[in-house]
Amino acid sequence: MASLALKTFVGLRQSAAENHRPASLYNPISIQLTTHRGIRIVAGKFSPKVTGRNLRVAVVGGGPAGGAAAETLAKGGVETFLIERKLDNCKPCGGAIPLCMVGEFDLPLDIIDRRVTKMKMISPSNVAVDIGQTLKPHEYIGMVRREILDAYLRDRAAASGATIINGLFLKMDMPKSSDAPYVLHYTGYDSKTGGSGDRRTLEVDAVIGADGANSRVAKSIDAGEYAYAIAFQERIKIPDDKMQYYENLAEMYVGDDVSPDFYGWVFPKCDHVAVGTGTVTHKSDIKKFQSATRLRARDKILGGKIIRVEAHPIPEHPRPRRLLGRVALVGDAAGYVTKCSGEGIYFAAKSGRMCAEAIVEGSEKGKRMVEEEDLRKYLERWDKTYWPTYKVLDVLQKVFYRSNPAREAFVEMCADEYVQKMTFDSYLYKKVVPGNPLEDFKLAVNTIGSLVRANALRKEMEKITV
Repeated sequence: MASLALKTFVGLRQSAAENHRPASLYNPISIQLTTHRGIRIVAGKFSPKVTGRNLRVAVVGGGPAGGAAAETLAKGGVETFLIERKLDNCKPCGGAIPLCMVGEFDLPLDIIDRRVTKMKMISPSNVAVDIGQTLKPHEYIGMVRREILDAYLRDRAAASGATIINGLFLKMDMPKSSDAPYVLHYTGYDSKTGGSGDRRTLEVDAVIGADGANSRVAKSIDAGEYAYAIAFQERIKIPDDKMQYYENLAEMYVGDDVSPDFYGWVFPKCDHVAVGTGTVTHKSDIKKFQSATRLRARDKILGGKIIRVEAHPIPEHPRPRRLLGRVALVGDAAGYVTKCSGEGIYFAAKSGRMCAEAIVEGSEKGKRMVEEEDLRKYLERWDKTYWPTYKVLDVLQKVFYRSNPAREAFVEMCADEYVQKMTFDSYLYKKVVPGNPLEDFKLAVNTIGSLVRANALRKEMEKITV
């Protein structure tokens, strides 16, 4: 028997694993006719109506992806269940959100701790470049605490009609036919069960896996593994006079001392700062990198007291499979964290909403059964919209994070006003901003010059080391 070789996942493009599915269970029925004028007519799929109830969907995970998905489903006429174990979860996360997210998701300003309008990019040799001079008066980067943002999105989903379940998802039984339910097994917690909880089941028509980098939903559909970073963060309460320095300022440190493949950060929160770093390649050294980050920022956080320590895995690329049957992955579970910047909150919420929209659309607002092709529309729209962003940031990380001289070149490049404008416009509004051809040419020349100088510096440093 000939063997089937599955291609590895590249970027956000559809993989062989996503293409492969049992036709008897998941393929929609359609009829294609061609008239004598050459016009192709495609009849609609014959998915059955759901009788006596609305479509039932479980969202596993209560972060930004799960909250956004649950709200969209509930508003769209779908009977929605959101399962989350830690309703007070404080994920170790820088907490930066783009300006467009505030508007798109109608976020109230009182859940945003700080409006950052200034950033400092600090090189391995501690050369600091001020970033933010191109921002307009109304523009800023929002800083949030995940426990506040996540709870707000879940509460809004509940207000829209979603049922919030305090439970730990365990496993899922797959359906044996195209209209059979998925059976979710979970441990439920409430005032009656106490801390131990009890085993329960839930039958649903479709599942959205929004349960993070260690997704059990992903394991249930054999979604494959991916490389991941470890993010380590300390929340530090610093004196009021030092907190004033970080009132609207965030700092990013680059260098082999703080991370061989990422960056260290100091981000302001409501009454404290978050100091952290991350790495993919040297996970066992994460505490050493964290100490180096604190050391670099020591004068500005002197007298501070650590009030919380957090660590969590962060995916480095999308999973080989993000969809199977009526199960789809979103957010960190799907691997939607950008390289170079490590941004994930906006993309989590956006992917959750886009997936839910595809289900609402395919089910005709909860009246019909959905099929894999309905959920695949979410992937197609997602890849078309965001694949270029992920690819560009992947290239930037490989070029500028590979050595200290390259990082020096990166920080030097960040001083350019045109670079800042293009970077902030793209980040704040999540749109590819058309550039000025002349300025683009100048930028290309300057970038090449910076890289040449970085390479020369690297060679000199190697001579000194030898």
